[in-house]
Amino acid sequence: MGKRRKRKQKGTIIRFNEHWHVRYWERRMIGGVIEQKRVTHPLGPVTTCGKHPPADIKTAAAAHMATVNDCLIPVERIVSFADFVAGIYLPWVGEAKKPSTEKGYNDIWKHHLKAASSRENGDVNLKDVRTFTVQQWLNEIGKKGLSQNSLKRIQSVLSGIFKQAKRLGYYDGINPVQDTAVNPHAAPPAETYAYSLEEIQAILAALPEPAATCFAVASFAGLREGEIEGLEWPDYRDGALHVARAVWNGQTGKPKTTKSAAPVPVIKQLADRLEIHRLRCGNPDFGPIFANSLGKPQSMNNVRTRAILPVLDRCVHCALPKGKKHAKQQHSYQRDAQLPEWHGWHAARRGLGSNLYRLGIPDKVIQTILRHSNVNVTLGYYVKSASSDVIAAMEKFEEKLLTDTKRTLKPVSDATSGFVN
Repeated sequence: MGKRRKRKQKGTIIRFNEHWHVRYWERRMIGGVIEQKRVTHPLGPVTTCGKHPPADIKTAAAAHMATVNDCLIPVERIVSFADFVAGIYLPWVGEAKKPSTEKGYNDIWKHHLKAASSRENGDVNLKDVRTFTVQQWLNEIGKKGLSQNSLKRIQSVLSGIFKQAKRLGYYDGINPVQDTAVNPHAAPPAETYAYSLEEIQAILAALPEPAATCFAVASFAGLREGEIEGLEWPDYRDGALHVARAVWNGQTGKPKTTKSAAPVPVIKQLADRLEIHRLRCGNPDFGPIFANSLGKPQSMNNVRTRAILPVLDRCVHCALPKGKKHAKQQHSYQRDAQLPEWHGWHAARRGLGSNLYRLGIPDKVIQTILRHSNVNVTLGYYVKSASSDVIAAMEKFEEKLLTDTKRTLKPVSDATSGFVN
C-alpha cells in the first residue's frame, strides 16, 4: 500500500476581538513532544458590518491554509518562534560565538524581541513569520526611543535567527527580515571621540603607574581594552606586541577577529614605559604584563574607575576626585578643566588612527596597524608579520612625538575648506 496522504484542511474563519482569524489543527513540537494543537492565525481587522467574512479575508485564509497544507517542514521542526530562539538559537550562539556576543544576543532577546514577538497573539509559529510580522515587531521596538544603531543591531540579530532556522530546516522561504526597515526617526549614532596627541601627552603626564602604561599601550599601539588585559610578557618580543588573546569579563578568549591576532610595532616612548614597568614588577619573563595582586590579568575597568577617573575628574579647588565630600573644604565640586576629559579606552585607539592620518600615513598602512578586518573601516588588508611600511609608519609616529606636539597638524579632510557639489 502507498503512503497515506496528508488530509488537507480548509480551516474555519472566526471573529475574535474585532479581528478575523482562521482556526485549524496542526501537529507541532512542544517541549520535545509532538502534539496535535488547535491553532488560530490572525487574518486582519474587522472592517465590515456583516457577520460573515468579506472576500479579502476569505482569500487571506485560503492563502494561509495553502501554506499549512503544502508545508514541507517536518513536524518535529514546527516550533514557536520563542521556543526556537530560547531552546535552539541562543544555545548555539553560546557555543559558536564569543561570551561578549552571547551576552549581547541574550540581552536583545530578553529586553526587546521576546516581548515584541508575543505581544499580540501569544507565541507565533516560526514557520508562519513573514516580513510584515517582523516589521510589526521592529515598529513596536522602535517606540522605545532606541538609537538607529541599536535598532539595526536588533534587526541584524533577527536576520541571524532566521538564517540559522533555514540552515537547520525550521524555516522555509526568503528571510523575512530582508525587506524590513528600522524607525527612520530614531536618534542617529552618537559621535565618537579620538584623543589628540596633546590630550594623550597630558593624560600620560597626570596618571599614576601602571595606569599610565596601560593608556600608553592603547594610545601608541592601538590595542583594544580586552587585548590590553590579555597581554603577557612573551607577547612583547622583537620590537612588537603580538596580540594573541583578549579578556572579557574575566574570560580569556581569542581576539575580536582573525586579523586582530597580529604584531603591532612598539615605538620608543612605549618601549621605555614597558621596560620600566617590567623592572617595577620584578623583571618577569612570563605572566600578564598588567597583573593584579593575585597574578591574574588586571581589569582595565578597574584601572579606569580606581586610577584614571579619580585623577582626570579631580576638583579644581581641593584636587579631590568627583564623588568625595567637598563640604568640609566649604566649596562645591568643580572639575579641573585644565585636564582632558575621559572618553574611554577606544578613544585612544581612534586617536592613533586619526593622528597617523594627520601625519600623512596611507590609509592601508593605518588599517594594518589597527588590525581592522573590514575594508569599510580603514580600506583594510591584512599581513601576518609587521611589514616594512608599517614599521616605517610607527617610526615616523615616534619621531613626531619627539617634536613639539602643539604644531598644527594636517586637517582630517580637504573637503572642509569648501562645499562639495
